[in-house]
Amino acid sequence: MDNVCHTLVGAAFGEAGLNRRTRFGRAALMVSANLPDVDVLVFATDMPSVVFRRGWTHGIGAQLLLPLMLTALFLLLGRVARSRPAGSAPPVHGGWLLLLSYVGVYSHVFLDYLNTYGVRLGTPFSWRWIYGDAVFIIDPWLWLVLATGIWLARRQRVPIPARAALLCAACYIVAMLMSARAARGIVENIWRDARGTEPRAMMVGPVPLSPFTREVIVDAGDHYELGTFSWWPTAVTFDPMQVAKNADRPEVAVARQAPNVRAFLVWSRFPFWTLRAGPDGTRVTVSDMRFAGRGRTFAASTVVPAK
Repeated sequence: MDNVCHTLVGAAFGEAGLNRRTRFGRAALMVSANLPDVDVLVFATDMPSVVFRRGWTHGIGAQLLLPLMLTALFLLLGRVARSRPAGSAPPVHGGWLLLLSYVGVYSHVFLDYLNTYGVRLGTPFSWRWIYGDAVFIIDPWLWLVLATGIWLARRQRVPIPARAALLCAACYIVAMLMSARAARGIVENIWRDARGTEPRAMMVGPVPLSPFTREVIVDAGDHYELGTFSWWPTAVTFDPMQVAKNADRPEVAVARQAPNVRAFLVWSRFPFWTLRAGPDGTRVTVSDMRFAGRGRTFAASTVVPAK
């Protein structure tokens, strides 16, 4: 999920009453709810961002260690600030700071699991990508519910609105997870009946703003078929245009050896290749159907020299 959503979740937990347990409670929740995204620093390096994102800082190791590191930082801050008046704030409580840091970090990795980008929850023991395919990476409905609950809780100085917002958000997420599972089953059955075969892979993922519509990507072997699923009326519509993978081209076999392409393929779920001839050879570009046409971040290319 986006960092606005992560921050709102941390703030909502705080306004629900957790920020009263210890000094720096509100800050610990909001910081920890964003902490796994420290891996965005990869954008300042030459490393392909997609190969590093949502791995080391989102996996089991980070889930255990990041809260400990953040708690130590706040305890150090508490020592520095001990000489300053805290007003009505509660004293620093290491146990509560650690618990709130775990709440924030685990809320982050769970929310990241929900979308189609994927997350490697088992890192460093398993590098397998896991996809929830349930909630779009930027969901204004979650923003609206959480922000309203936070605003009302602060205005009324009671935790009930924030708790209600968290409950509504949780119900919405559960409904979207159930919707994703049911929609995938329907699309699989329709595909099987129409084609007489099983798809190699499939995604029935969320789209912006509309919880009742989903994007369909089907791996049909040498090409992808795209479509739309809707709940009212319940229907699947496939686009007439198919997208060729071009994975068996000899230029692609050479391009796969390029370091940036190998790194991209670590992340890619539905890769397809485009080839463009030039004076120095053939430029081979690999993209992913989930994010086709969304810029260089979601593609990698190399030039295969002419023989």
